[in-house]
Amino acid sequence: MDLHALLCELEDFGIANDDAHAERERRMLNITRDTGELLAVMVKARAARHILEIGTSNGYSTLWLASAAAPLGGVVTTVEWSEMKYDLARANFARAGLGGAIRALHADAGQVLAHAADGAYEMVFLDSDRSAYVAWWPQIRRVLAAGGVLVVDNAISHREEMAGLTAAIAADAGFTSCLVPVGKGELMAVKHPA
Repeated sequence: MDLHALLCELEDFGIANDDAHAERERRMLNITRDTGELLAVMVKARAARHILEIGTSNGYSTLWLASAAAPLGGVVTTVEWSEMKYDLARANFARAGLGGAIRALHADAGQVLAHAADGAYEMVFLDSDRSAYVAWWPQIRRVLAAGGVLVVDNAISHREEMAGLTAAIAADAGFTSCLVPVGKGELMAVKHPA
């Protein structure tokens, strides 16, 4: 299937689905199109070949990342806890024809981070349970390669929930960060080269 058409279909599905469901676990909570475009640019600018995404949902953001990483020979490892969303995402990945650039895990993100090697990823994208971010921060810091980029969604729309992580990154002399007013707000941080 044409990737552009699939992305448009998933955008429409996400909006309609989220309008129909109030329960968080049933909502897709997809990123915005401009956030997807920003992620794709960041993958290409960093020439990121090893990408970690925490929070797959139905795979919309994963497809943006994977479409940018695939020509570089890269792979997006994406982690989703919800079985329903994981199954939706896997079906969408098959439709997109990007299976070779996506490693989908139905797993606990904290466990995935704990078992990942030091410096394993050139880019990490967080769009998951914001209450876990501060606890995950030491592991995210460890698995992000020197010169790697961290992007965190909802940094403006959920500023209060992001305050702990934002403060932890700002206090870390090993990182330079900024808030990008794209979509729901993207907190971006670069790990200084060793």
